[in-house]
Order: sequence, then C-alpha cells, then structure tokens
Amino acid sequence: MTFIAENRIARQRYFILESVTAGISLTGTEVKACKEGRVQMRDSFARIMNEEAFLLNCHISAYSHGNIMNHDPVRTRKLLLKKSEIRRLSAQVMQKGMTLVPLKFFLKKRLVKVEIGLCKGKELADKRETIKRREADREMARALRGKM
Repeated sequence: MTFIAENRIARQRYFILESVTAGISLTGTEVKACKEGRVQMRDSFARIMNEEAFLLNCHISAYSHGNIMNHDPVRTRKLLLKKSEIRRLSAQVMQKGMTLVPLKFFLKKRLVKVEIGLCKGKELADKRETIKRREADREMARALRGKM
C-alpha cells in the first residue's frame, strides 16, 4: 500500500468515528496525476445522492505530460462502495453534525483507493484541548530523550 496524499486538516477539524475504504472512478490522466502526488483534499467532502456516493471539491491537478484532453481538476468523482455500506453511511450522515470526509488517497495493487471517514465536527474548545494534549506529549517525549 503506497500513500499518495493525506488530509491532515480533517484530523484537526473533526472527530473521526469510523473509516471506510472505497474505490474511486478516475480517468487515465487523473490516475497518472495521483501517482505523481498531485492531490489536494483540503476542502473536499463526500455526499450520498440517489443511493450513490460522490466525492466533491477534491482537486487533482492536471497531468504534467497530458495534452489538450486533460481532465477537469475539480470534477465530481463517483466513489465505489457496496449498496449496504452506502445505506449504512447514509443513515449515519442524516444525524445532526455528521459528515463524510476523505482522509487518505493510496494505491492498493495499482488501484487508487480513498479512505472516507465518518466525522463529527469539533468545537473550538475541543480543538484547543487537542493542541494542549499534543504539546504535552511532545514535552514528555523530549524529557524521556534527555534522560537516556
């Protein structure tokens, strides 16, 4: 499994309750651009419409060696999930404050996959608590390194 891109902002903005691996429907130049690492997921999200899952606002830049037939960088892409998974996620997203956010793009045997997280938004106080905890962990690690 080779990682292509990771959405670090999602871990800061949301509590990730569950994650699901999904295939993604891409064109040829999009796959080549993904393998170059030209994926940006900062403001992207997934939505379920008509019992199908779609990835919106995910920016995959144009392939560097592409021609005039290159893809649209911010087009809506279909996520490949089983019907039962889509129904389960749809029921959970209907709850207030829940959303689907892409967490990682990776290659699994030549196929591009995306890890989708079922997330709940953090409040400002929660974000501050996360920062405090991370800083405390860093200080503990520094202290342990100094004693050895």
